[in-house]
Amino acid sequence: MTQANQPGAGPGTTRPGTPGKNILFLMTDQHRTDTLGAYGNPLAHTPALDELAATGTRFDRWYTPTAICTPARASLLTGQAPFRHKLLANHERNVGYLEDLAEDQFAFSRALREHGYNCGLFGKWHTGNRRNAADYGFDGPDLPGWHNPVDHPDYLAYLDERGLPPYEISDRVRGTLPNGGPGNLLAARLHQPVEATFEHYLATRAIEQLERYAADVHERDQPFFLALHFFGPHLPYILPDEYFDLVDPADVQLPRSVSETFEGKPPVQRNYSAHWTFDTMPIETTRKLIAVYWGYVALIDKQIGRVMDAMERLGLVDDTAVFFTCDHGEFTGSHRLHDKGPAMYEDIYRTPGLLRVPGAPGGQVRDEFVSLLDCTATILELAGLDPKPAVDSRSLLPLVRGEQVEWDEDIVCEFHGHHFPYPQRMLREDRYKLVVNPDSVNELYDLHTDPDELQNVYAHPEQAEVRGRMMRRLYDVLRERGDNFYHWMTSMYDVGEVGHDPTLSGLDESTYKA
Repeated sequence: MTQANQPGAGPGTTRPGTPGKNILFLMTDQHRTDTLGAYGNPLAHTPALDELAATGTRFDRWYTPTAICTPARASLLTGQAPFRHKLLANHERNVGYLEDLAEDQFAFSRALREHGYNCGLFGKWHTGNRRNAADYGFDGPDLPGWHNPVDHPDYLAYLDERGLPPYEISDRVRGTLPNGGPGNLLAARLHQPVEATFEHYLATRAIEQLERYAADVHERDQPFFLALHFFGPHLPYILPDEYFDLVDPADVQLPRSVSETFEGKPPVQRNYSAHWTFDTMPIETTRKLIAVYWGYVALIDKQIGRVMDAMERLGLVDDTAVFFTCDHGEFTGSHRLHDKGPAMYEDIYRTPGLLRVPGAPGGQVRDEFVSLLDCTATILELAGLDPKPAVDSRSLLPLVRGEQVEWDEDIVCEFHGHHFPYPQRMLREDRYKLVVNPDSVNELYDLHTDPDELQNVYAHPEQAEVRGRMMRRLYDVLRERGDNFYHWMTSMYDVGEVGHDPTLSGLDESTYKA
């Protein structure tokens, strides 16, 4: 849970003593923490991101507010938890929720624009269906959809101008669905050179915009916020030979959770495994998929390196804060799953988070529980603006500066469904994780003894104290935030004494007075 911000001026108002800074925001989609050398992968090919970690701050407990693209990205834009901004599902598989943010919804980009910033976004938007990034004040081409839009006119023009070949794939990797049909495409070989990939195209366009913004910085002292949002390494992993074969599958160590039995787990997880066709493919296919996924991360890292080189060439490094993170993680075979979905495992909720701020110490590692949500308040504070409208967000700058500050010792995440409505809430603390599943069994994992989350110990008698304490803490946090999920918990679980009529009838409040 993030904490409330201090009161101050409204959006668009400078806070005294806080200098404006340029901001480069690098974001990927569906990115596992363990793909980066900075997070301990000895086979990683991620020199650019490893350098960012070495010169900035690496957050080891950085979580997404929800492991689904659109709600997570809406939370970044607004600084509000999904239950609050109410954009709860991806448009492509919407299950009856809102498809756009409210017209009057606060967005940090509008506040930056009002404060004189140039704002640009190149790459994935996926934060609503009817309004695009330009409606929120961002420069850049409109690139809709959930994966690389390889038929987009600007991309086709890019290929044509450079005499590069069109998109073409082979060696498709997919399993078999329960109904006998072909499963979702998981990976394929791309018959284009690296320079023709959508990732190279995005980095090129971002560098071109960076050059334009740099001129405004140097000539008019006009700061910028530039976001580069890659569509990958979201599946399907579609790569040219150089990256498709970069990592030898024989060197890949399979995650321990491929031994998942789903015993004592919500049945939806077994169903999702069937949907993602895990058991219809040989285990060596999983090993190859992981290798190709790491190759995808390497391709993106190479493009990030190009952008960082451009920053150096343009003289922007000393006055530009650089973020790197993603919207959520990816299973890639863990728990016999792919993609993301109704299972609140670390694989998709804990994500990479790197931040370098000029003047702050480098090579730091912080272990506080922080969130993608916290980027919003951090961006606003870097720009000299009041972060108060980002109500569920807390600035990371004190941590980046190396300060010792009070911070919550746990974090709450939420999920609302993908393919079908499926509400979940999660409380993660240092050792334990509690997941409340109203339709099924709840989950409790001891992450010290079971870091792979294979054994659900929720019903174990010896966990009664932990279960009760965490259920009460989650209940209190949800009530404090105004997340009405707590109503289900009041009637179904022992949350301790309550000081209100849980039926909300308004007829018997005196019974519940403390």
